[in-house]
Amino acid sequence: MCLQPCDARMLICRVVGDVVATVKNEHLRGHKLLLVQPVALDGTTEIGEALIAVDRADAGPRDLVLVNREGGAARMLVGNPKIPIHSVIVGVIDGMDITEAM
Repeated sequence: MCLQPCDARMLICRVVGDVVATVKNEHLRGHKLLLVQPVALDGTTEIGEALIAVDRADAGPRDLVLVNREGGAARMLVGNPKIPIHSVIVGVIDGMDITEAM
């Protein structure tokens, strides 16, 4: 069951770890990689599998973040059409005000 659309291109996620790679694609050099876990709108219930995202928002451990999960847009956000990425952290969420039940 998905509490966010299962095929959503924008996800709410929790940062759950760092990704360290001593050998990686040359286009990824200098980019911070984080492991993020999609969560429900409550900010805690995990949904699906974790994914790796390039951090463009200076996110930290356990931060709630907004993740763009679409390769073409992700490459545009990073400004490199050759970078092999699919997901980018585009914001750190300070809070959410949900007025209707989803």
